[in-house]
Amino acid sequence: MSSSKKDIIKYKKDGTRKSIRKDRKDGWFVRGQDPLHIMMPFLMPGRVDNEAVLNEDIDISLLLAYLDKKNESNPEFKYTIFHAIVAALAIVLKQRPHMNRFYAGSRLFDRKYISFSFVAKEKFQDDAHEALIIFRYKEEEGKDCPIEQIHSQVTHRADDVKKKYKEDPTTKYLKILTRLPKPILGFCMWCLKKMDEHGHYPLDMMNSDPDFASVFITNLGSIKMHASYHHLANWGTNSFFLVIGEKKLRPVFNDDGSYEMKPVLPLGFTIDERIADGLYFAKSIRLFRHILANPELLERPIGEEVNYD
Repeated sequence: MSSSKKDIIKYKKDGTRKSIRKDRKDGWFVRGQDPLHIMMPFLMPGRVDNEAVLNEDIDISLLLAYLDKKNESNPEFKYTIFHAIVAALAIVLKQRPHMNRFYAGSRLFDRKYISFSFVAKEKFQDDAHEALIIFRYKEEEGKDCPIEQIHSQVTHRADDVKKKYKEDPTTKYLKILTRLPKPILGFCMWCLKKMDEHGHYPLDMMNSDPDFASVFITNLGSIKMHASYHHLANWGTNSFFLVIGEKKLRPVFNDDGSYEMKPVLPLGFTIDERIADGLYFAKSIRLFRHILANPELLERPIGEEVNYD
């Protein structure tokens, strides 16, 4: 499909992309779309109506050996499977950018950054406080080591929650809103929804809302749960939810029919099927598996191409 002049992306002298009227604070409008992708948000407007659910069992024997080696020096905060999963996702989102797309206001956008959100609990107790954590991956020359950056960001933020619980910005906003009478609250939420559809959602709220992250992650394995699915939400711009299950010993079959018992991690991917096609999803998950099977890739810059075919 040939592109018209209006579909050509232009750049400034400093190499940054020029904005157009249809761009948002958090996303670049996707130009040159085929008719199907233009029609999709009108035919199937709700994100929850477009969930593609993919379940994968990942052999993590090599990953565990890698993490054991990283932890030999007995760091203050151990390197964990969670850190490796998030670092691998950062690489996938960089190299497979359609996985970082979202629909808003019936338009498709490329997100301008890579971000992650998850819930951290102060203690493993029913009445313990929970905090919503959201952070962006920062590509810095000479400091672009995915596993190290994710390890640093996750451990320090989660440790802050455990040591000195501090109410996250999202909870503060919710407390203010929920003090309003229900009719006024409903009107405020309608206004915020319309502001988001037109790209005018408040930036401070966007930066602290987990439903505006590239990937929302829940680590159910840490609480011994086996669920492999979590729904998306029509609120926000999050198109990608990942459920991490509990590590188990499972039979892994070889090409000759023999098998070995290996540590396997079940993962559940819930993705807005409108952002890409099935082949794109399949190749993205293949890259993800390849990274975890070759964990030394977690130390290379996320933009350095990985050959996984």
